[in-house]
Amino acid sequence: MKTPALILLAVLTASACGHAADAKLASATTLLPIRGIHLSAPSKRDLPMATEFIRKTLAKEGVNTLILEFNFGFDYRSRPEFSNPSALDKADVQQIVQACRAASIELIPQINCLGHQSWSERTDKLLQKHPEFDETPGKYPGNKGIYCRSYCPLHPEVHKVLSDLIDELAKACEAKSFHVGMDEVFILADPDCPRCKGKDPAELLAGEVKTLHAHLKEIGCRLWMWGDRFLDGKATRIGKWEASENGTHPAVDLVPKDIVICDWHYEKAHDTPRFFAGKGFQVVACPWRKADVALGELDRIRTLRAGDDRAVAERALGMVHTTWCGFAPFVRACQAQPTNAVPAKSAPAESAHCFTTLFKAIRGE
Repeated sequence: MKTPALILLAVLTASACGHAADAKLASATTLLPIRGIHLSAPSKRDLPMATEFIRKTLAKEGVNTLILEFNFGFDYRSRPEFSNPSALDKADVQQIVQACRAASIELIPQINCLGHQSWSERTDKLLQKHPEFDETPGKYPGNKGIYCRSYCPLHPEVHKVLSDLIDELAKACEAKSFHVGMDEVFILADPDCPRCKGKDPAELLAGEVKTLHAHLKEIGCRLWMWGDRFLDGKATRIGKWEASENGTHPAVDLVPKDIVICDWHYEKAHDTPRFFAGKGFQVVACPWRKADVALGELDRIRTLRAGDDRAVAERALGMVHTTWCGFAPFVRACQAQPTNAVPAKSAPAESAHCFTTLFKAIRGE
């Protein structure tokens, strides 16, 4: 039989170990101001799973930033044409807000702006409901021969609609930052667009960024965006996907510097965070499903933060892991991971393995 003294000693020892583990996590993770993950907004059905994952798994891993890509996965009321009763509503999102608050995680909502207005044969709701906003109306039937549609950034009505959607979603999320997407914009300055033809793609891109930036500033939100359109794909030899080969890259010198750049690279840990930090932007590196790339990007961020140029060092904010498989599949993949095993050959499994590997390294384990 254990004596009261031994029981007390065991309790105190367990408590001390718990506090030591918490202290180790705090010490390791505070070295990176941003320790994030990007996920698609969950379905209404998966909301309980999502909030539990935020409160337990993300908190335990040391995540402090959640970028949640909603697009039209929200039941908007400000614009009736985008109402979707089967999607998350304000009360549902409040559950996510509360889960994030309990886990000390900042919630950053996202709506894809400019590009990514279609996927495969499906055109997204903005252009479904407002086909007049299309940069290429009537072209590419069935979206054949293109990657994704874009809206025309010079259409006189498009920002009235976008502003209403952004305002409503930002308010529902109690957001202080807002992610506007803007990656992989291939259709811009189309020769058949009556407003954009003949215009400089870099100036069009910069103009759109500045318009969105100004609106977000009005509502008290900081703009986050993907950084690929600011990189010269030819000069860097990074190519047209993770960088730009359609003339948008000079826009990097035309936009406000208080933007947070999400610098995504999935095949190689390029030294592009240094480029963005040197230009005056705060930057996070964003891997996906290759753990060696994620660790290489983490090393680049840490190297920048340890450098002698303190201004550049302070702009290297940290890491944001991307998933690209849906909220529920990612959660299931995280739960199914075998210990120290090679991940299954699927996007969710590889991304989950990359995520846990990256965050172990962030924690110094």
